[in-house]
Amino acid sequence: MPAKKSTGRKSTAKKAAAKKTTRKAASKAAPKAARTTAQHGPKKAPVRSKKPTRRTVTDATDKRTIECIDDTAKVVYDKILKKNAPELKSPVRALSNVRYDPKVGYLEIGKARKVRTLTVNTVKAFAQTLKMLHISKEMIEQDTFATKREAYYVSKNWNEARFKEQPESDTVMDDIESMFSLHGVSREQLRFYPEEHGGAVAGNLVVIDRDPVSGESLRIDCTKFGSGAYTIPHSVEHLEFETKAKFVLAIETGGMFQRLQVHGFWNTANCIIVSMGGVPTRATRRFVRRLSEAKKIPVYAFVDCDPYGISNIYRTLKVGSGNTAHLNRFFCVPHARYLGVTPQDILDYELPTHPLLDVDIKRAKDALKNDPFFQQSKPWEKALNQLLKMKVRAEQQALAKWGLNYVIEEYLPRKLKEAKAFLP
Repeated sequence: MPAKKSTGRKSTAKKAAAKKTTRKAASKAAPKAARTTAQHGPKKAPVRSKKPTRRTVTDATDKRTIECIDDTAKVVYDKILKKNAPELKSPVRALSNVRYDPKVGYLEIGKARKVRTLTVNTVKAFAQTLKMLHISKEMIEQDTFATKREAYYVSKNWNEARFKEQPESDTVMDDIESMFSLHGVSREQLRFYPEEHGGAVAGNLVVIDRDPVSGESLRIDCTKFGSGAYTIPHSVEHLEFETKAKFVLAIETGGMFQRLQVHGFWNTANCIIVSMGGVPTRATRRFVRRLSEAKKIPVYAFVDCDPYGISNIYRTLKVGSGNTAHLNRFFCVPHARYLGVTPQDILDYELPTHPLLDVDIKRAKDALKNDPFFQQSKPWEKALNQLLKMKVRAEQQALAKWGLNYVIEEYLPRKLKEAKAFLP
Protein backbone atom coordinates (compact mmCIF):
# COMPACT_ATOMS: atom_id res chain seq x y z
CA MET A 1 0.00 0.00 0.00
CA PRO A 2 2.70 2.62 0.73
CA ALA A 3 4.23 1.84 -2.66
CA LYS A 4 0.96 2.61 -4.43
CA LYS A 5 0.58 5.96 -2.65
CA SER A 6 4.16 6.91 -3.61
CA THR A 7 3.44 6.07 -7.29
CA GLY A 8 0.37 8.37 -7.28
CA ARG A 9 2.35 11.30 -5.89
CA LYS A 10 5.07 10.84 -8.56
CA SER A 11 2.46 10.73 -11.34
CA THR A 12 0.89 13.97 -10.13
CA ALA A 13 4.30 15.62 -9.88
CA LYS A 14 5.15 14.60 -13.46
CA LYS A 15 1.89 16.12 -14.78
CA ALA A 16 2.53 19.36 -12.93
CA ALA A 17 6.07 19.56 -14.31
CA ALA A 18 4.80 18.93 -17.85
CA LYS A 19 2.24 21.75 -17.56
CA LYS A 20 4.94 24.09 -16.19
CA THR A 21 7.23 23.23 -19.14
CA THR A 22 4.40 23.88 -21.63
CA ARG A 23 3.68 27.25 -20.02
CA LYS A 24 7.40 28.19 -20.19
CA ALA A 25 7.57 27.18 -23.85
CA ALA A 26 4.46 29.20 -24.63
CA SER A 27 5.85 32.13 -22.68
CA LYS A 28 9.09 32.02 -24.69
CA ALA A 29 7.25 31.60 -28.00
CA ALA A 30 4.87 34.51 -27.43
CA PRO A 31 7.56 37.24 -27.38
CA LYS A 32 9.14 35.67 -30.49
CA ALA A 33 5.84 35.80 -32.37
CA ALA A 34 5.34 39.37 -31.19
CA ARG A 35 8.82 40.29 -32.41
CA THR A 36 8.17 38.69 -35.82
CA THR A 37 4.93 40.64 -36.25
CA ALA A 38 6.60 43.85 -35.11
CA GLN A 39 9.47 43.35 -37.55
CA HIS A 40 7.53 42.39 -40.65
CA GLY A 41 4.00 43.57 -39.92
CA PRO A 42 0.84 41.78 -40.99
CA LYS A 43 0.73 40.59 -44.60
CA LYS A 44 -0.85 43.26 -46.84
CA ALA A 45 -1.94 43.41 -50.48
CA PRO A 46 0.30 45.48 -52.83
CA VAL A 47 -0.60 49.16 -52.95
CA ARG A 48 -0.67 50.87 -56.32
CA SER A 49 1.49 53.94 -56.78
CA LYS A 50 -0.32 57.23 -56.75
CA LYS A 51 -1.15 58.69 -60.13
CA PRO A 52 1.03 61.66 -61.08
CA THR A 53 -0.77 64.96 -61.06
CA ARG A 54 -2.04 66.09 -64.42
CA ARG A 55 -0.33 69.04 -66.00
CA THR A 56 -1.71 71.77 -68.20
CA VAL A 57 -0.90 70.65 -71.73
CA THR A 58 0.66 73.53 -73.65
CA ASP A 59 2.63 71.78 -76.40
CA ALA A 60 0.83 72.10 -79.76
CA THR A 61 1.59 68.51 -80.79
CA ASP A 62 0.31 67.12 -77.47
CA LYS A 63 -2.85 69.23 -77.76
CA ARG A 64 -3.53 67.95 -81.27
CA THR A 65 -2.96 64.34 -80.19
CA ILE A 66 -5.41 64.69 -77.29
CA GLU A 67 -7.97 66.25 -79.62
CA CYS A 68 -7.66 63.27 -81.98
CA ILE A 69 -8.17 60.85 -79.08
CA ASP A 70 -11.18 62.78 -77.79
CA ASP A 71 -12.71 63.00 -81.26
CA THR A 72 -12.33 59.26 -81.78
CA ALA A 73 -13.92 58.50 -78.40
CA LYS A 74 -16.78 60.95 -79.09
CA VAL A 75 -17.63 59.30 -82.41
CA VAL A 76 -17.81 55.91 -80.67
CA TYR A 77 -19.87 57.35 -77.79
CA ASP A 78 -22.36 59.13 -80.08
CA LYS A 79 -22.90 55.98 -82.15
CA ILE A 80 -23.64 53.97 -79.01
CA LEU A 81 -26.12 56.62 -77.78
CA LYS A 82 -27.94 56.32 -81.10
CA LYS A 83 -27.91 52.54 -80.69
CA ASN A 84 -25.71 52.09 -83.73
CA ALA A 85 -22.64 49.85 -83.87
CA PRO A 86 -19.48 52.03 -83.55
CA GLU A 87 -16.63 51.61 -86.03
CA LEU A 88 -12.89 52.20 -86.11
CA LYS A 89 -11.19 52.76 -89.47
CA SER A 90 -7.53 52.28 -90.34
CA PRO A 91 -5.49 51.90 -93.55
CA VAL A 92 -5.04 48.48 -95.10
CA ARG A 93 -1.39 47.62 -94.42
CA ALA A 94 -0.44 45.61 -97.51
CA LEU A 95 1.84 46.10 -100.52
CA SER A 96 -1.27 46.17 -102.69
CA ASN A 97 -2.21 49.43 -100.92
CA VAL A 98 1.17 51.13 -101.36
CA ARG A 99 2.20 53.59 -104.07
CA TYR A 100 5.28 55.66 -104.87
CA ASP A 101 5.30 59.10 -106.44
CA PRO A 102 8.79 60.61 -106.94
CA LYS A 103 7.26 64.05 -106.42
CA VAL A 104 6.06 62.98 -102.96
CA GLY A 105 9.36 61.26 -102.23
CA TYR A 106 8.37 58.22 -100.17
CA LEU A 107 6.29 55.04 -100.25
CA GLU A 108 2.83 56.14 -99.18
CA ILE A 109 -0.29 54.30 -98.11
CA GLY A 110 -3.18 54.02 -100.53
CA LYS A 111 -6.86 54.79 -100.00
CA ALA A 112 -8.00 51.27 -99.04
CA ARG A 113 -9.33 51.11 -95.46
CA LYS A 114 -10.36 48.33 -93.11
CA VAL A 115 -13.25 48.85 -90.73
CA ARG A 116 -13.56 47.23 -87.30
CA THR A 117 -17.19 47.24 -86.19
CA LEU A 118 -18.24 46.48 -82.62
CA THR A 119 -19.77 43.00 -82.58
CA VAL A 120 -19.88 40.07 -80.20
CA ASN A 121 -16.71 38.73 -81.82
CA THR A 122 -14.79 42.03 -81.74
CA VAL A 123 -15.91 43.37 -78.37
CA LYS A 124 -12.68 42.44 -76.58
CA ALA A 125 -10.36 43.99 -79.20
CA PHE A 126 -12.63 47.04 -79.33
CA ALA A 127 -12.42 47.46 -75.55
CA GLN A 128 -8.64 46.98 -75.59
CA THR A 129 -8.28 49.66 -78.26
CA LEU A 130 -10.30 52.19 -76.26
CA LYS A 131 -8.41 51.34 -73.07
CA MET A 132 -5.09 51.90 -74.83
CA LEU A 133 -6.31 55.28 -76.08
CA HIS A 134 -7.35 56.21 -72.54
CA ILE A 135 -3.85 55.34 -71.29
CA SER A 136 -2.33 57.39 -74.10
CA LYS A 137 -4.32 60.47 -73.09
CA GLU A 138 -3.35 60.02 -69.43
CA MET A 139 0.33 59.71 -70.35
CA ILE A 140 0.24 62.94 -72.34
CA GLU A 141 -1.48 64.74 -69.47
CA GLN A 142 1.07 63.34 -67.00
CA ASP A 143 4.03 63.88 -69.36
CA THR A 144 5.18 60.27 -69.20
CA PHE A 145 5.37 57.27 -71.53
CA ALA A 146 5.15 53.49 -71.74
CA THR A 147 7.27 50.96 -73.63
CA LYS A 148 5.52 48.24 -75.58
CA ARG A 149 6.31 45.76 -72.80
CA GLU A 150 4.95 48.07 -70.10
CA ALA A 151 1.75 48.63 -72.10
CA TYR A 152 1.24 44.87 -72.09
CA TYR A 153 1.62 44.63 -68.30
CA VAL A 154 -0.63 47.63 -67.63
CA SER A 155 -3.49 45.62 -69.10
CA LYS A 156 -3.25 43.03 -66.31
CA ASN A 157 -5.68 45.23 -64.32
CA TRP A 158 -8.25 45.26 -67.14
CA ASN A 159 -10.00 42.08 -66.01
CA GLU A 160 -11.57 40.36 -69.05
CA ALA A 161 -10.03 42.89 -71.45
CA ARG A 162 -6.43 42.13 -70.43
CA PHE A 163 -3.95 40.86 -73.00
CA LYS A 164 -2.86 37.24 -72.72
CA GLU A 165 0.47 37.70 -74.52
CA GLN A 166 2.47 40.71 -75.73
CA PRO A 167 1.95 40.01 -79.47
CA GLU A 168 -1.73 40.69 -78.79
CA SER A 169 -1.02 44.12 -77.29
CA ASP A 170 1.52 44.88 -80.04
CA THR A 171 -1.13 44.22 -82.68
CA VAL A 172 -3.62 46.58 -81.01
CA MET A 173 -0.89 49.22 -80.70
CA ASP A 174 -0.05 48.85 -84.40
CA ASP A 175 -3.74 49.20 -85.27
CA ILE A 176 -3.99 52.38 -83.19
CA GLU A 177 -0.88 53.84 -84.80
CA SER A 178 -2.22 53.00 -88.24
CA MET A 179 -5.59 54.57 -87.41
CA PHE A 180 -4.07 57.78 -86.02
CA SER A 181 -1.55 58.10 -88.85
CA LEU A 182 -4.52 59.28 -90.92
CA HIS A 183 -4.59 62.32 -88.60
CA GLY A 184 -0.82 62.89 -88.76
CA VAL A 185 -0.16 61.36 -85.33
CA SER A 186 2.63 58.84 -84.72
CA ARG A 187 3.00 56.23 -81.97
CA GLU A 188 5.65 58.33 -80.24
CA GLN A 189 3.20 61.24 -80.05
CA LEU A 190 0.72 58.84 -78.43
CA ARG A 191 3.51 58.24 -75.85
CA PHE A 192 4.12 54.59 -76.68
CA TYR A 193 7.89 54.48 -77.11
CA PRO A 194 9.96 51.72 -78.72
CA GLU A 195 12.53 50.06 -76.48
CA GLU A 196 15.19 50.33 -79.15
CA HIS A 197 17.50 53.33 -78.84
CA GLY A 198 18.52 55.62 -81.65
CA GLY A 199 21.84 55.81 -83.45
CA ALA A 200 25.00 57.65 -82.46
CA VAL A 201 25.77 61.23 -83.50
CA ALA A 202 28.99 63.23 -83.64
CA GLY A 203 30.04 66.45 -85.31
CA ASN A 204 29.29 70.13 -85.58
CA LEU A 205 25.89 70.07 -83.93
CA VAL A 206 24.31 71.36 -80.73
CA VAL A 207 21.16 69.49 -79.71
CA ILE A 208 18.80 71.47 -77.48
CA ASP A 209 16.98 69.01 -75.25
CA ARG A 210 15.19 69.54 -71.93
CA ASP A 211 15.74 68.19 -68.44
CA PRO A 212 13.00 65.58 -67.88
CA VAL A 213 12.60 66.61 -64.21
CA SER A 214 12.94 70.39 -64.20
CA GLY A 215 11.92 71.04 -67.79
CA GLU A 216 14.89 73.37 -68.24
CA SER A 217 16.70 73.51 -71.60
CA LEU A 218 19.88 71.49 -72.01
CA ARG A 219 22.47 72.27 -74.67
CA ILE A 220 24.29 69.15 -75.82
CA ASP A 221 27.43 69.79 -77.86
CA CYS A 222 28.09 66.79 -80.11
CA THR A 223 31.76 67.78 -80.46
CA LYS A 224 32.39 67.24 -76.74
CA PHE A 225 32.02 63.47 -76.36
CA GLY A 226 35.68 62.54 -76.72
CA SER A 227 35.93 59.14 -78.35
CA GLY A 228 32.21 58.54 -77.66
CA ALA A 229 29.09 60.03 -79.20
CA TYR A 230 25.63 61.44 -78.47
CA THR A 231 22.87 58.83 -78.49
CA ILE A 232 19.59 59.73 -80.16
CA PRO A 233 16.70 59.41 -77.65
CA HIS A 234 13.61 57.32 -78.37
CA SER A 235 11.50 60.44 -78.98
CA VAL A 236 12.96 63.42 -80.84
CA GLU A 237 9.92 65.63 -81.46
CA HIS A 238 10.91 68.19 -78.82
CA LEU A 239 14.52 68.58 -79.91
CA GLU A 240 15.93 71.72 -81.49
CA PHE A 241 19.20 72.11 -83.38
CA GLU A 242 22.05 74.55 -83.92
CA THR A 243 24.62 73.82 -86.62
CA LYS A 244 26.70 75.27 -89.43
CA ALA A 245 27.52 71.84 -90.86
CA LYS A 246 27.37 71.39 -94.63
CA PHE A 247 25.75 67.95 -94.67
CA VAL A 248 24.74 64.86 -92.68
CA LEU A 249 26.53 61.58 -93.40
CA ALA A 250 24.46 58.53 -92.40
CA ILE A 251 26.75 55.50 -91.97
CA GLU A 252 25.68 51.86 -91.96
CA THR A 253 28.23 50.28 -89.62
CA GLY A 254 29.32 51.21 -86.13
CA GLY A 255 32.94 50.40 -86.95
CA MET A 256 33.12 52.88 -89.82
CA PHE A 257 31.34 55.51 -87.72
CA GLN A 258 33.91 55.00 -84.95
CA ARG A 259 36.81 55.48 -87.37
CA LEU A 260 35.37 58.71 -88.74
CA GLN A 261 34.60 59.92 -85.22
CA VAL A 262 37.95 59.16 -83.62
CA HIS A 263 39.90 60.72 -86.50
CA GLY A 264 37.73 63.83 -86.56
CA PHE A 265 36.38 63.49 -90.12
CA TRP A 266 33.34 65.53 -89.08
CA ASN A 267 35.68 68.41 -88.24
CA THR A 268 37.74 68.42 -91.46
CA ALA A 269 34.63 67.95 -93.63
CA ASN A 270 32.40 70.23 -91.49
CA CYS A 271 29.60 67.70 -91.24
CA ILE A 272 27.49 65.67 -88.85
CA ILE A 273 28.00 61.89 -88.84
CA VAL A 274 25.24 59.50 -87.76
CA SER A 275 25.61 55.77 -87.13
CA MET A 276 22.57 53.86 -88.39
CA GLY A 277 23.77 50.49 -87.08
CA GLY A 278 22.10 48.54 -89.89
CA VAL A 279 18.50 49.36 -90.77
CA PRO A 280 18.00 52.70 -89.00
CA THR A 281 15.54 52.81 -86.11
CA ARG A 282 12.47 55.02 -86.16
CA ALA A 283 14.17 57.48 -83.83
CA THR A 284 17.27 57.68 -86.03
CA ARG A 285 15.27 58.29 -89.20
CA ARG A 286 13.09 60.90 -87.52
CA PHE A 287 16.13 62.63 -86.02
CA VAL A 288 17.90 62.87 -89.40
CA ARG A 289 14.69 64.01 -91.09
CA ARG A 290 13.97 66.76 -88.55
CA LEU A 291 17.60 67.91 -88.44
CA SER A 292 18.04 68.09 -92.21
CA GLU A 293 14.73 69.89 -92.76
CA ALA A 294 15.19 72.33 -89.88
CA LYS A 295 18.69 73.33 -91.04
CA LYS A 296 18.17 72.74 -94.77
CA ILE A 297 21.25 70.56 -95.21
CA PRO A 298 21.63 67.51 -97.48
CA VAL A 299 21.83 63.91 -96.27
CA TYR A 300 24.22 61.39 -97.80
CA ALA A 301 24.19 57.65 -97.11
CA PHE A 302 27.36 55.54 -96.86
CA VAL A 303 26.54 51.82 -96.76
CA ASP A 304 27.81 48.44 -97.95
CA CYS A 305 27.45 47.57 -101.61
CA ASP A 306 25.11 44.60 -101.36
CA PRO A 307 21.38 44.11 -102.00
CA TYR A 308 20.59 44.34 -98.27
CA GLY A 309 22.49 47.60 -97.77
CA ILE A 310 20.86 49.09 -100.85
CA SER A 311 17.29 47.76 -100.83
CA ASN A 312 16.76 47.52 -97.06
CA ILE A 313 19.00 49.97 -95.22
CA TYR A 314 19.23 52.82 -97.73
CA ARG A 315 15.71 52.39 -99.14
CA THR A 316 14.24 52.45 -95.61
CA LEU A 317 16.13 55.65 -94.77
CA LYS A 318 15.07 57.41 -97.98
CA VAL A 319 11.50 56.28 -98.77
CA GLY A 320 10.51 53.97 -95.91
CA SER A 321 9.14 50.46 -96.32
CA GLY A 322 5.98 48.91 -97.71
CA ASN A 323 5.00 47.39 -94.35
CA THR A 324 4.99 50.79 -92.68
CA ALA A 325 3.73 52.89 -95.57
CA HIS A 326 1.23 54.60 -93.25
CA LEU A 327 4.21 55.98 -91.25
CA ASN A 328 6.75 56.80 -93.95
CA ARG A 329 5.82 60.45 -94.10
CA PHE A 330 7.15 60.76 -90.52
CA PHE A 331 10.17 58.44 -90.66
CA CYS A 332 11.95 58.81 -93.97
CA VAL A 333 14.33 61.29 -95.59
CA PRO A 334 13.15 61.77 -99.20
CA HIS A 335 16.04 64.10 -100.15
CA ALA A 336 18.73 61.59 -99.01
CA ARG A 337 21.28 60.58 -101.67
CA TYR A 338 23.46 57.48 -101.96
CA LEU A 339 27.16 58.35 -101.64
CA GLY A 340 28.45 54.75 -101.77
CA VAL A 341 29.76 52.06 -101.81
CA THR A 342 28.40 51.57 -105.36
CA PRO A 343 28.86 48.71 -107.84
CA GLN A 344 31.05 51.02 -109.90
CA ASP A 345 33.20 51.74 -106.82
CA ILE A 346 34.08 48.04 -106.70
CA LEU A 347 35.69 48.41 -110.13
CA ASP A 348 37.14 51.90 -109.71
CA TYR A 349 38.75 51.19 -106.35
CA GLU A 350 39.56 47.50 -107.08
CA LEU A 351 37.83 46.47 -103.84
CA PRO A 352 37.96 42.98 -102.33
CA THR A 353 34.59 41.27 -102.75
CA HIS A 354 32.47 38.33 -101.65
CA PRO A 355 30.19 36.28 -103.91
CA LEU A 356 26.51 37.17 -103.92
CA LEU A 357 24.55 34.57 -101.95
CA ASP A 358 21.26 33.16 -103.19
CA VAL A 359 19.42 35.38 -100.70
CA ASP A 360 21.27 38.42 -102.10
CA ILE A 361 20.30 37.58 -105.67
CA LYS A 362 16.67 37.05 -104.67
CA ARG A 363 16.59 40.35 -102.75
CA ALA A 364 18.01 42.30 -105.71
CA LYS A 365 15.61 40.71 -108.19
CA ASP A 366 12.66 41.34 -105.86
CA ALA A 367 13.66 45.01 -105.61
CA LEU A 368 13.75 45.36 -109.40
CA LYS A 369 10.48 43.51 -109.89
CA ASN A 370 8.30 44.60 -106.95
CA ASP A 371 9.71 47.71 -105.25
CA PRO A 372 8.06 50.90 -106.61
CA PHE A 373 11.10 53.02 -105.67
CA PHE A 374 13.61 51.00 -107.70
CA GLN A 375 11.13 50.44 -110.53
CA GLN A 376 10.87 54.19 -111.06
CA SER A 377 14.59 54.93 -110.84
CA LYS A 378 16.65 54.22 -113.97
CA PRO A 379 20.00 54.86 -112.22
CA TRP A 380 19.15 52.31 -109.52
CA GLU A 381 17.84 49.82 -112.06
CA LYS A 382 21.18 50.08 -113.86
CA ALA A 383 23.21 49.79 -110.61
CA LEU A 384 21.35 46.71 -109.34
CA ASN A 385 21.59 44.98 -112.71
CA GLN A 386 25.32 45.76 -112.71
CA LEU A 387 25.66 44.16 -109.27
CA LEU A 388 23.76 41.06 -110.41
CA LYS A 389 25.98 40.79 -113.48
CA MET A 390 29.15 41.11 -111.40
CA LYS A 391 27.78 38.52 -108.90
CA VAL A 392 29.77 40.06 -106.03
CA ARG A 393 29.27 42.37 -103.05
CA ALA A 394 31.65 44.65 -101.13
CA GLU A 395 31.71 46.10 -97.62
CA GLN A 396 32.65 49.60 -96.47
CA GLN A 397 35.65 48.14 -94.67
CA ALA A 398 37.01 46.80 -97.98
CA LEU A 399 38.49 50.26 -98.56
CA ALA A 400 41.03 49.36 -95.85
CA LYS A 401 42.83 47.43 -98.58
CA TRP A 402 44.53 50.73 -99.41
CA GLY A 403 45.16 51.73 -95.78
CA LEU A 404 43.16 52.02 -92.58
CA ASN A 405 42.50 55.73 -93.10
CA TYR A 406 42.15 55.61 -96.89
CA VAL A 407 38.40 56.15 -96.51
CA ILE A 408 39.06 59.43 -94.65
CA GLU A 409 42.01 60.68 -96.66
CA GLU A 410 41.00 59.67 -100.20
CA TYR A 411 37.65 57.97 -100.73
CA LEU A 412 35.22 60.33 -98.99
CA PRO A 413 36.90 63.60 -100.05
CA ARG A 414 36.94 62.41 -103.68
CA LYS A 415 33.32 61.27 -103.59
CA LEU A 416 32.08 64.45 -101.90
CA LYS A 417 33.48 66.53 -104.78
CA GLU A 418 31.03 64.73 -107.07
CA ALA A 419 27.86 64.92 -104.95
CA LYS A 420 25.72 65.64 -108.02
CA ALA A 421 26.67 62.21 -109.37
CA PHE A 422 25.39 60.34 -106.30
CA LEU A 423 22.74 57.70 -106.88
CA PRO A 424 19.23 59.00 -106.03
